[in-house]
Amino acid sequence: MKNRIKEIMKSHGVSREQLAEKLDAHPTTISRLINGQRKLDIEWIEKFADALNVAPSEILEERIPVRVIQVQGYVQAGEWAETWHWEEDQYEVAVPDDPQMRNFSLYGAETRGPSMNKRYPEGTILVFTDTIETKEQIEFGKRYIVERERADGLREATVKLLWKDEHGKPWLLPESDDPRFQEPIAINGNDGDTIRIVGRVRYAVSRE
Repeated sequence: MKNRIKEIMKSHGVSREQLAEKLDAHPTTISRLINGQRKLDIEWIEKFADALNVAPSEILEERIPVRVIQVQGYVQAGEWAETWHWEEDQYEVAVPDDPQMRNFSLYGAETRGPSMNKRYPEGTILVFTDTIETKEQIEFGKRYIVERERADGLREATVKLLWKDEHGKPWLLPESDDPRFQEPIAINGNDGDTIRIVGRVRYAVSRE
């Protein structure tokens, strides 16, 4: 991935050694990242951005359009709470600036637990659109952020594949290798809970 780190270092008057010290990394590691000899992943982009006091999007080459998304919560099946949004510890990730998405808000949530690990390993950042805002029809075969609310008001947020069986009945599939999370969920809810499809997954970003 091409980047603008050298350009930003020059404009800020920061040497490779000074940057390495800020990042607590060896100067050779910094050189390899800058020159493309080592993968410049999302975590390193954010580290460079913080050290150089710029937005993560400025680290990438200018001709590559990106959007910076705030990761504001988590999705984890079986984790019931009053809210799945974080009050603190929010962070940013960069995703491609798709022209078709420019008129819509994008949201980020971090996956936890094994309930979708065949598709999204724990720690994956899912970037999604709000189904109310986009006003689009839900599509079978697509993955959605889903909120379940129990009668006592507690909620869980998770990500599921929308699937239709041979009788035309819609289900939400976990896609997990954990036996606790392999049962399909009726889209209209069960056991007194309420199902709400929050948004459609557009991007999955790994921080590794």
